[in-house]
Amino acid sequence: MPDKIAIVGAGLVGSAWAIVFARAGHRVALYDDTEGQCEAALARIETNLAALEGHGLIDDPAAARARIFIAAGLADALDGAAYAQESVFERADVKRAVYEQIDGIAGPALVIGSSSSGIPASTFTEGLGIGPRCLIAHPINPPYVIPLVEIVPAPWTEEEAVTRCWTLMEAAGMEPVRLTREIDGFIANRLQAALLWEAFRLLEGGYATAKDIDTTISAGLGRRWSFIGPFETIDLNAPGGLADFCARLGEGFYEFVKQGEPAQPWSDDVVAKAHEERRGRLPMAEHGDRQAWRDRRLMGLAAHLRDAGREAGD
Repeated sequence: MPDKIAIVGAGLVGSAWAIVFARAGHRVALYDDTEGQCEAALARIETNLAALEGHGLIDDPAAARARIFIAAGLADALDGAAYAQESVFERADVKRAVYEQIDGIAGPALVIGSSSSGIPASTFTEGLGIGPRCLIAHPINPPYVIPLVEIVPAPWTEEEAVTRCWTLMEAAGMEPVRLTREIDGFIANRLQAALLWEAFRLLEGGYATAKDIDTTISAGLGRRWSFIGPFETIDLNAPGGLADFCARLGEGFYEFVKQGEPAQPWSDDVVAKAHEERRGRLPMAEHGDRQAWRDRRLMGLAAHLRDAGREAGD
């Protein structure tokens, strides 16, 4: 029987992780110290399981749902668990407080992965007895549709913990990547940050609207990036491969980068400008519906990529 998994923090990310592990056959214990959070998570899980079934991305949603239950407390959630996925509020002091609680409860074999999107595990696990079994396991939300998980060990994380987390994630249908050492933001959000800063620069400079900048990604670059990354993209974009691309276009790309001003915080004015344009296109009353639309589109893409992989023999 697959190992029991504990979900510590049952918000949007934690509840999404519950689906990942339950779909893979694990018993999943939900824990959150906010009243009503676990009940809300279960309702969200049921809705998303139904949507996954509609796209052929889960065989038996009822069985997966039956494997998810609310724990009576943190100790109950961790009791007998081989792995815990922590997804509490993204602040180092909040995480530290939770890890100190776990430290007094966890069994000697428990591995704990954090969904932290940019704070390294060393920031909130230093000096704890569980420290050697703690690491980052950062998803791209929602992980039951987007398979990437960034595994980032702290300086004191044992190799066995990394291996166990990697093996668990692969078995659950995720696609793990490993960083060799800690860096703020890891890979995904550092790449996203670079793109966002340039997007805000272009908007603030009046070169294009937020909509046209978005369309440049969704109808252009993002079409490629949905199945190949930046290095493979440029490798395929020149007859002689990556080195040929860099010889042809590297100097020009460097000029583009040099033209950018040194990074500055996003100004209140440009944030307001972008927000106002978005609200003109999407009133906040429709925001939740648009999130659900995004997730359904991602499910459709996931189903397409799965079928394309089968046809290619991947």
